[in-house]
Amino acid sequence: MALKQPQPSLIELAGLCLDYLAQNPDKLAEFMSIAGLSPDGLRQAVGSRSFALGLLDYVVGNEDVLLAVSQSAAIRPETVMQVWAKHNPAG
Repeated sequence: MALKQPQPSLIELAGLCLDYLAQNPDKLAEFMSIAGLSPDGLRQAVGSRSFALGLLDYVVGNEDVLLAVSQSAAIRPETVMQVWAKHNPAG
């Protein structure tokens, strides 16, 4: 029986997403533009719950980025979606 990988927390997952974006400047610039963040604003926002939620919204809203983040972090896309859904309940 395979051991179940623990699900990352929202902040841990945001860190994995940000790691991917930091290695892909075009995607980082796109996210910052969408979020309205300057470099200083990005530095100040990192680690906050609202930043993590916004970053995760960006990732799950872009399938190519979702798949790339998942591959880079060695986690399943479904895991990313589960964490996102847990913090974005419907209704």
